[in-house]
Amino acid sequence: MPHQQEPRKAGVVRLVLGDQLNAAHSWYTRPNSDVLHVLMEVRQETDYAWHHVQKVLGFFGAMRCFAEHLRAAGHRVLYLALNDPRNKQDIPGNLAWVLAESGANTFAYQLPDEWRLDQQLRDFAASCGKAVEVADTEHFLTTREELATLFKGKRQYLMERFYRVMRERTGLLMRGNEPEGGRWNFDQENRQRPPKDHVPPPPLLFDHDLRDIKAMVEEAGVHTIGSVDAAHFSWPLDRTESQQLLRYFCEHLLHRFGTYQDAMTPHHWALYHARISFSMNVKLLHPLEICEAAVDAWKAAPDRISLGQVEGFVRQIIGWREYMRGVYWAQMPSFAQRNFLGHEQKLPEWYWTGKTRMACLRDAITGSLTNAYAHHIQRLMLTGNFALLAGVHPDEVDRWYLGIYIDAIEWVEITNTRGMSQFADGGIVGTKPYVSSGSYINKMGHHCGTCYYDVNDRTGPKACPFNALYWHFHARNRERFLSDEARPGMMVRMGMTYRTWDRMPAATRQALLDKGEDLLTKINDL
Repeated sequence: MPHQQEPRKAGVVRLVLGDQLNAAHSWYTRPNSDVLHVLMEVRQETDYAWHHVQKVLGFFGAMRCFAEHLRAAGHRVLYLALNDPRNKQDIPGNLAWVLAESGANTFAYQLPDEWRLDQQLRDFAASCGKAVEVADTEHFLTTREELATLFKGKRQYLMERFYRVMRERTGLLMRGNEPEGGRWNFDQENRQRPPKDHVPPPPLLFDHDLRDIKAMVEEAGVHTIGSVDAAHFSWPLDRTESQQLLRYFCEHLLHRFGTYQDAMTPHHWALYHARISFSMNVKLLHPLEICEAAVDAWKAAPDRISLGQVEGFVRQIIGWREYMRGVYWAQMPSFAQRNFLGHEQKLPEWYWTGKTRMACLRDAITGSLTNAYAHHIQRLMLTGNFALLAGVHPDEVDRWYLGIYIDAIEWVEITNTRGMSQFADGGIVGTKPYVSSGSYINKMGHHCGTCYYDVNDRTGPKACPFNALYWHFHARNRERFLSDEARPGMMVRMGMTYRTWDRMPAATRQALLDKGEDLLTKINDL
């Protein structure tokens, strides 16, 4: 249980949010008895979405570990647990009484990564009647505004251009002004699926007893989803464990990360993925140290770890992750209302249970409910793909993604979901919708062979639902995708699909449309 102490007199009150656990921050260069650091567990944060129970426990557990780290380093800390009788259950309410009781004349906070918290703290700072100090989180490699400046006047933000700028700036995988190996991108080589009998190294799991936090959350009546073995919580909760997870990845997984990063298998939920996104997003690990560790591992064993493996990993960190943050700050708050395709359907009920006969979705959803995790292709080409084909409202999809994954924080969730996955932004992030029929799923994984549905059938009673829905999606959105208002290159990227559709016999097209309509009417029973 966190220490129960009164906020003794202090000149400065510093707020530390649950995703600001950066021990290397300049705030902590040396202890100052006049500075009080405040961390708080509040219903404001547990209740804005239906969070996975592991996400709630992970954040609270990591926050408590960080508070103990600060105390051990000599810093003053006030930690408000969820069940602390003084807890007002919202950030402004708690800050108001802490500032009053401590007699502080200065309120300090680090820039939040979420727009809603940024606005909330701006408003509080303007009205609290104290001097205000705002610090950077000292975590990201770019500023909030940098991507918007780079693409000023452009209708689309090209990640590849941004990625090259980041490579040049950091010097990662560069030889002077040229990319290592003469290529910026090795993605075409990283699209294989493992043999059916392939066994990757087991994921590194940790062992924390968080039963007390779970009991507290349940007693408070917090609604959560998913499951957890709270006596053996397996995610890293501090910097030391996060570094162990990074080392494990570099030593045991990196050599096949790129090759199988897009693969999907029902037998191995972690495959060769690093699973460091939670540690990174709460700032226990810095993006540059992660990339440097991977590059060092490659340099130490170039015969074992190919350049393509490490390039694909570095691209996810300094390219995609930083890019998504830039999109977020360039487009919020309007990004959260975008619905380019006009989708209005409800999310299928089985997204919350995993009870569907589609083997790939059953595995991805039950795995997410069990582990609070799925890798990027499961998110994009299974759960996201189906929701897009089915015309689910982006709000519904956002709510699900934000809640179910331990690493989901809005700045990275909504840009991936509403932009990359659901094309609700109309092409700011992606050059085309990321949708597929069952053939791609069969190509990249091993689910189809054991599925109730037939991946090779399009319109029969047991036809793979992805097949007819794929064509139904394109047919109903043809006018949008091929209009003059479409993003540059859209007609070129989508033209081949529509030429294939137009060459089909009229009877075949009608059968696919009829099958698609039938699937949509019985979507909760698939």
